[in-house]
Amino acid sequence: MSSEKHIHLIAFDVPYPADYGGVIDIFFKIKSFHEAGIKVHLHCFEYGRKPQDILKKLCASVHYYPRKTAKSLLFNTLPYIVLTRTSDALKKNLQKNNYPVLMEGLHSTFLLNDKNFLDGIKGGTRRKVIVRTHNIEHDYYENLAKVERNVFKRYYFYNEAGKLKKYESILKNASAIAAISQNDTDYFSSQFENARYMPAFHPNATVTIREGKGDFVFYHGNLSVGENNEAALYLVNKIFDTLPYRLVIAGSGPSEELVKAIHGKKNIELMSNLKPTRIHEMIQEAQCNVLPTFQATGIKLKLLSSLFAGRFCVVNKAMVENTGLESLCILANSPEKMKEKIKEVMSREFTAREIEKREKVLAEKFSNKKNIEKLIQLAF
Repeated sequence: MSSEKHIHLIAFDVPYPADYGGVIDIFFKIKSFHEAGIKVHLHCFEYGRKPQDILKKLCASVHYYPRKTAKSLLFNTLPYIVLTRTSDALKKNLQKNNYPVLMEGLHSTFLLNDKNFLDGIKGGTRRKVIVRTHNIEHDYYENLAKVERNVFKRYYFYNEAGKLKKYESILKNASAIAAISQNDTDYFSSQFENARYMPAFHPNATVTIREGKGDFVFYHGNLSVGENNEAALYLVNKIFDTLPYRLVIAGSGPSEELVKAIHGKKNIELMSNLKPTRIHEMIQEAQCNVLPTFQATGIKLKLLSSLFAGRFCVVNKAMVENTGLESLCILANSPEKMKEKIKEVMSREFTAREIEKREKVLAEKFSNKKNIEKLIQLAF
């Protein structure tokens, strides 16, 4: 009998390039499984991102399924993000064996209501199904609605939030919930008996911070996402309206409002559609990575990237609270405080001792190697 271990992983999107939060966690989880000798059978819902050769190298098999996009699905009582990711072909592929299944996000859980699937193949035991939650989705969608300017999108986000809150009870059928942050774990533990904390997987194998000083402040994120657009506008209008330092904002899909707010401001630069390697370089080059957020669900992978590669990191409470990373960040909860803290760090050298502190805390809490072992124990 083979001692090889196999797992099915259902991804809500094609997880490469690893260029936004959710797929970063999925891609580096796949890579960590591969390095640990686990055979991954990857199942991706595809909508705009093309099949990728690198996934074939890391996985035992890769399957793609078209995501449904019919507008009529918006009028169903089930969440749109779930309904658009249903597939008979996926069910058929999973039922060829009884390997454990890792469902990424509430998006990928349509089979959790299927008794026939959960019971496993004939003669086998009940199938082990783990759901990786990336957020408390109904909170996430409600917060997206609050910052959305477009009336139709805002209605969609509020509507989806209500559906997701009702639908969430499906998680009771999972063998385990692997929550991405401690806050999310606390929430899911209050609702279900099967929640575990499983820190985010990320691209940083080692701390790569440069000693010394940089001469600009950096903010990065997918600017087409409402919460990141709001954070960038906050920096432009409330923080760097009077600060003399150079601020660089990097990210794809900036809103017209953001472009307009930056126009004519000599100390603020907007950089769109940079490659992940260039973003990483800029995190390293900056004197300070500034990361406000107004949404406290999940964990922001840009925070991890900034702590592994960047010098000073100025954040607000919603970004860092209950992450275990508080001691590595400089906290500022008001515009006045944020201005004060940025002023303080712009004149300081980042020292070897501070780098050592980062290495110690990050190796203990956010080692992909340690965390994949925990996930393997949960799955097998």
